[in-house]
Parts: sequence; C-alpha cells; structure tokens
Amino acid sequence: PPPLTPRNLSRLPHHAAYRTTATPEEAADRVQAELKGWRVRRNDGDGRVPGTIELSSERGYTREVGNIVFHFGLLALLIMFAAGKFVYAEGMRVIIANAESPAFCNTTPSAYDTFRAGLLVDGTDLEQFCIKIEDFRADYLPNGQAEMFTSNVRFTEEVATTDPQTWEPFEMRVNHPLRIGSTRVYLQGHGFAPTFTVTFPNGETRTDTQHWQPTELQTFLSSGIMRFDPPAGMYPDLRERRTQQIAVQGLFAPTASFDGTLLSSRFPNMDDPAVAIDVYQGDAGLDTGRPQSIFSLDSDLIESGALERQARVNLFPGESTTLPDGTEVRFDGAEEFINIQVSEDPTQIWVGVAAVVMMGGLILSLMVRRRRIWARVIVDDDEVTRVDLGGLARTDRMGWGSEFDDLRDRLVAAATVTPVLPEEADSGHTATSRGSAGDAPRKDDTR
Repeated sequence: PPPLTPRNLSRLPHHAAYRTTATPEEAADRVQAELKGWRVRRNDGDGRVPGTIELSSERGYTREVGNIVFHFGLLALLIMFAAGKFVYAEGMRVIIANAESPAFCNTTPSAYDTFRAGLLVDGTDLEQFCIKIEDFRADYLPNGQAEMFTSNVRFTEEVATTDPQTWEPFEMRVNHPLRIGSTRVYLQGHGFAPTFTVTFPNGETRTDTQHWQPTELQTFLSSGIMRFDPPAGMYPDLRERRTQQIAVQGLFAPTASFDGTLLSSRFPNMDDPAVAIDVYQGDAGLDTGRPQSIFSLDSDLIESGALERQARVNLFPGESTTLPDGTEVRFDGAEEFINIQVSEDPTQIWVGVAAVVMMGGLILSLMVRRRRIWARVIVDDDEVTRVDLGGLARTDRMGWGSEFDDLRDRLVAAATVTPVLPEEADSGHTATSRGSAGDAPRKDDTR
C-alpha cells in the first residue's frame, strides 16, 4: 500500500493548499474521487496527525512490472545463449565464384575448410541443403573502400536433385544471409584465386586455381603458393619424381602498379591483374605426411636446398617463363572466390524472443513514472476545512508536475473557497502551488 502521509507536506517538491466550506468528510471524498485510477489508502482520524483525514495515493506500479519482465527476459536470453553453445554448428568454406564451380552441399563436416560445433552435435544431423555460386560482384568507392558484396546463388533442400537450374535463386549480400530452416549462410568476404598452367618437358600439362590470401585489404594485394606434381610417367622412380615438383610462390595484384620491378596494387578491382612470383623446383613437401600451409612454402625446404629457386619474374595474363629443364610456367589470369559461413543454431528464435521481451520490459520501465500524491484534510483554528496536497515522483520528476497541477485546479474549481486573511497568508495556509521547495511565495508577494 502507499506510505502514510508525511507530517510536513510543504517540503515536498509539489505542494498546494486551499480552504473550502465543505465538511472534512466531503472534502476528503472529493479528493478521493479525483484520484480515480490511483491506488488510494485513506486514514480517517488515525493518520500521523490525530483528528485529520489523510489520503495516500500512488501510481505507476507498471514500472515495476517492466522491471521484472526485463530481468526475466535477460535471464531467458542468457539461458538460450548457453543452450545454443551445446547445439550450434558453424563452418566456413572458400568457393570459386563462377558457374563452373561445383555445388557445395551441407551434408558432412568434411565439406568445410573449418568446422566447429557444440558438445551435442556430432555432424551427422546437419540441415540438408546444397548451394551453387553463380557469380560475385564487388562495389567499391573511388578511394577503394568496399561498398557492397553481392553474390547470386541457387539452393535446394533436396540434396538428391542434381540440376541446379531447378533450384531456387537468391541474391546473397553482406548482412543479408540465406536462411534455410535454422541455418544461415553468410557472405563474409572475397579474394582472388590465380590460375597457373605448368607444361612439363614431355608436353603434359597441369592447371590449377588456388585462392590466395589478401595481405592488403585496401588494395587486395594477395600472397599465396601453388604446388604441382609432375606426371607419373615422366619419372618412374618415386624418389626422382619427388625432386622434380614445381612450386610457385608470390604476390597477386588485381590492378598492377610497378615501382621498377616491385609489384603492388593500386585498386581492389581486377582491372589489370599481374603476379610477381618465384618458381621453385625440387621437393615441395607434397607427400611428406606433414601438414602444409596453403599460403606459404615450408622455409626449411628452401633453406635446406630441397627446393631451389629457378626463376623470379613478373607476369601478366598469358605470359610465361621457362625453367632451365624446359618446364614452362604460365599465368592464365585469376578468378574471384567468396568466403561463406554456414551457421546453424536452433535456439536463435528463442534468443530473439527473449531479446524482444527484455527490450519491451526495459522500455516500459523507462517510460512509466512512479509518483505519489498525499492529501491532509483538517479543520483549522477558524473552524474552516483546509486541504493540504503534496506530490513526489519516486524516479524522474521531469514532466509530471503538470499532472499534479491539473489535480489541484480541479479540486479548487469544485470547492467553495473562503476568503484568505493576511495573517493566514503569512502562516502559509493559502491556496498556492509550487514546483519545488525553493519556489514558495514570499510574504510581500502574497500580500
């Protein structure tokens, strides 16, 4: 219930007093009637001041409801986050962005370049779907800053369907993922994948396209390697064959810029591609059984002499270099690749619901103000009924003073107010109202 009426209502931020010809009971009933919608506590003669009628009222309890809803929403959000860590699955895959690239199917963790999952996920119950990357477009500002990445894809939830032309089209953009059930497919980034063709002395060729890692995100100057194993028929002896592997390591610039022979890139779009490469011959580490980086060669192989550099050249698309043994290495150009992230979290809907509930409770608790109004009805020394009003906001006082003033005006307008004598004005028993304790009218002003 609302608290008892304070002894000194004039010290409250909002205060008003008036005298009326009505009886104390009638005046109290009038105040109580004007407090419709408030929670009212009435004390007839048993309040803090004996022989008076006191009313305590309070409004804005919905604020506490919003506070409780907010905390329960926050608790549910934390629980859903924790539960999601047990049942989520997340994988990343790099895919060449052209129509000839094979489709990616979410059927096994081995289809990903990297994969991680919660404790309750073993990878056998992933959401089944296939996705085919049709193209990729990057929009840049004049200063080279990326504005938007867009990729047109086709997808299907029927993994047995082999014709991508029957699949559903979708335009995937940054922060605009493809949603399939509880799974989201994000377009995270892109890069370039140079293509090299190696022609061995016997005329056989090997062509490979491998994504290189962007080292300068402003211009997309990229670095990487390629490894080529010679044809089996050229070197029947496996030991000799291992010493004839070809490795290419260098830089790729989508829009080439040269400082002498030093290659750099001046714009991230592929307007004038070129590479600066070192070509090695020897043991590239293809069949050593040890894990190998896909972006750099093993420095131990180079330092030990197992890999020997045979050429260092700058090449544009279509240009080539020939090694001393007659092996030709040709740069054929480059393709763009995209990096997709597949995230599956069955709790994401409940996380969203909990977040909405939490924000709703927070907004409710911030918008609703808890405020209190007290009234004391007493018969003064002149046997006249006097009503003292006091108001207090429990939280922010801004904006609620007009509500107190409206209540005061309605009560004064409905009452028959007796004339106020000068000595009574000096004592503070006047029909006045003030917004704060420091705004009380001076005696000279009252006279």
